[in-house]
This record gives sequence, C-alpha cells and structure tokens, in this order.
Amino acid sequence: MEKIYVSTRDQNRKMTSKQAILEGISKDGGLYVWPDIDSVQIDLHTICEQSYKENTYTILQPLLPDFSEEELKTCIENAYGHSFSSPDITPVKKVDDVYVLELFHGPTSAFKDVALTLLPQLMSASLKAGDQKAMILTATSGDTGKAALEGFKDVDRIGICVFYPHQKVSQIQYRQMATQQGKNVKVYAIEGNFDDAQSKVKSLFLDEDLRKKAEAQNVILTSANSINIGRLVPQIVYYFESYKYLVNHGAIQLGDPVSFSVPTGNFGDVLAGYYAYMMGLPVKKFYVASNANHVLTDFLTTGVYDRNRAFVQTISPSMDILISSNLERLLYYMSGKDTKLVSQCMSDLSKTGRYQIPDTLLQKIQFLFGCAYLDDKKTKETIATVYQESKVVLDPHSAIAYQVAKDAKERPIVALATASPYKFSQDVLDALHQNSTNELEAMKQLQTICSDPIPKGLKALESQEIRHKEVISVEQMKDVVEKNMEALL
Repeated sequence: MEKIYVSTRDQNRKMTSKQAILEGISKDGGLYVWPDIDSVQIDLHTICEQSYKENTYTILQPLLPDFSEEELKTCIENAYGHSFSSPDITPVKKVDDVYVLELFHGPTSAFKDVALTLLPQLMSASLKAGDQKAMILTATSGDTGKAALEGFKDVDRIGICVFYPHQKVSQIQYRQMATQQGKNVKVYAIEGNFDDAQSKVKSLFLDEDLRKKAEAQNVILTSANSINIGRLVPQIVYYFESYKYLVNHGAIQLGDPVSFSVPTGNFGDVLAGYYAYMMGLPVKKFYVASNANHVLTDFLTTGVYDRNRAFVQTISPSMDILISSNLERLLYYMSGKDTKLVSQCMSDLSKTGRYQIPDTLLQKIQFLFGCAYLDDKKTKETIATVYQESKVVLDPHSAIAYQVAKDAKERPIVALATASPYKFSQDVLDALHQNSTNELEAMKQLQTICSDPIPKGLKALESQEIRHKEVISVEQMKDVVEKNMEALL
C-alpha cells in the first residue's frame, strides 16, 4: 500500500491513508500531510457535471488510495445518502452580492457534519483489516463534539470521549451533547476553555503510559478533530461544490477565480479550501474571519503567533480558540515542506506560547490569505442588517464570515455559513432586538421570522433526557480515558 502521508515535523514518518486516519496525530506531535497533494489536479469540467456524492469520490479517491473503489463509494453513500435535509448537501444562496455556502443541513446543524458523517465510515473500513478497536478522543468548542458523537454512535469497535469547556458553549450545543444516546459514547465538561481541552487531548496521544495501556488492550487512540486527515479531506469537496454552483448559474466562467471568507478558530475549515486550491480550484483570496479572539488576524498581519493573551468568551463560541492546530499544515506547505521550521515553531509555541515566521514566508502567505475580525457588537449589527435588508437569518459565526466578505474587494466571493441560526437562537434574537427566556423558547420564537424550519434534531432536544452530567478537571481526563478504554473490551 502507498505510504503517501508524512508528519509535518518529520518527512521520514510515512503512513498509508488508512494508517494516518487511525493514528490521527503523529507520534512526534506533528499532523499528517501528503507532500505532493498539488500533483492531484481535479478536472473542473467533470466537477460541474457531477452530483455531490460523485464529486466526493472524484476528489477523495486520489487522496485515499488504499481504499478500494467499493469501500470508498460505500462510505460516501452511507455518509450522504440520507443524513442531510438538502439534496444538494451544501446548497448555495445569494445574499445581496455575497454567495453564502450553507454547511448546516446535516444531522447536527453544523458544518462539522459534512466530515463527521464520513469519517466514522472511513475509520470503520480502516479497522476491518485487523482486530483492533479505536478510542476517539475529541476536544470541542461546541460543534465538533455533537457531530462526532452522532457520527460514531454505536459504531462497532469504536468508542468516543468528548471534552467540552464547561459553561462556554451555547445552551443548544450543551443540550445536543448532554442528551447524546449511544452505548459507546461519553461526554465530559472540563473546567477550563477549549484550548485547555485540546492541549490535553494532544498530550494524551503522546502519553507513553497511556499508549502502552492502549496497545496492551489492542486499542488505537485517535481523534475526530480536524487534526485527523480523515476529518479534514471531506471538507475539500464543498469548496469545489460552491464553484460548481457559480459556474452552473452563470455567475462565472469555468476557470475564473473565486474568493472565500471562512469563519475560523482551529484553521481546519479554511485549510480545506487551501487544499482545494492546491488541487486546482481557481482561488484569488481566502479571508480568515475571526472573532474577538483574533490570534489569527494578528498572525496573518504581523507573522507573530502569540497565544499569550486574554481568552474572550463570545457569542461565536466555536471560534473561541487561541491555538489553531491546523495552521501547522499551512506552514508546512507554504515553507516548502520545511519540517525543521515547523518543528521549531511548534516547540516555541509549546514552551513560550508564541513563535514568529520569517518575513519571506509571511509575504507568501499574505499573497493568498487576507484576514479581519469582528467583536460581538459588530457581529450582532451584521445579523440585524442582513435580516433587515435580505430577510436572511445568520448565526453569529456565519455573520462574521459574511461581513468580512462584504468588506472585501474581491468578487465573486463565497462566505461559509457554518451553523444553523437555531443553534444560537438567543443571541440571534438579541441581535434582532427581541427577548427570550431560554434557548428552547428562543428557537420557537426564531421560527416565526426564519425562512428555514427548526431542524429536526434541534426540535427534539426539548423532550430528551440529560444523560451526561460530569464536570471534571483537565487532570482527570487521562483517568476517564483509561476507564472508557476498558469499557471497550
């Protein structure tokens, strides 16, 4: 089998795609990348003539070469055959002069569904070659957790532990995770923020004591975050899909460049767009849209990444992140695959909380990547303005991407809408100068002005039992992982 994936920190650590998906993060702390991904050039004529599922196969087949045609097509059918409320999977809507790519029509009403309906299928197929089991460890700032729980629920030979920051997700996000059913799922609130949870999860993957215990039980420790290449590559597809829409609706000619505005915390979503660009998608500019935790805006402006700052809790909690893990992959490619530079930057970040890249590298990144951020006040103003002018309701994450797109010079531009407004009903109503008593009532109230109905999964939350109530410290995370590994046997 072709070992095309390597670590961002060591070119000599080589993996097949199945091995990379099962391992999640490299043993040296790096992330798996395919150095020659730009050797795959996707034919745009073909993309514009195919369905979403057909395009998924066309794009992923060269990236996952050790999956047979039957395996990959079965995985794609299981993921997208019946899970999405829109037949287009990721439909596009024009709002004023910005095209909005709606990524929230999956089972948990967030963009993570696009990848996390497919990743469990890929992982399950990868496990079939042996007799191992897998334990998924996932930190979430709100949306990944529920999407991963739903995707991996009751999947054979796989268990999942999700860790989210206590009282730092929306009430709907909390209810989605806390009510999760499934015999193989566990959910824990942790005392701290998302970065605390994510940093601990990463350290657990590199914990030799935990690794040995897992190996003794024939268990692989892996991740459902976008640090896992199997989580990242399915997101490439919707960038090509939005391009297909613009071509087929006469907005552009085949070959014309398009720009994108992406609400970003962990950098995975915009990185998937960069992968699409390397695979032949004509892109003029990517705009990295941030909230008040604008560590990425500062980095893309100055070349200094510095997480040593106050953590701000915002109305766009999925972007409340100060350590953007997937930026490591961008540095790898943009630096000419310089694993030494990447390793040094990540070492500096771990030791001092900051690193600085050379000016030449910054200029190269700035040629393709722009940036801007909105605080909560401006985000609410955008929600109100868009509704007043277009009668379209945006959630607080999508509103940030939309406003950054509006302020950009490039046209046409696509803003990624990453969550249903119903997931953040109270904040959306507040932006529209309406009051509500709680999130569940707010959803019903929002339905009176929103053109889309309340998603089925969110509507059911009101009657579902709270099943996961544990609040633990970061230090307790290893203990609960060990306990849940034993339950897998």
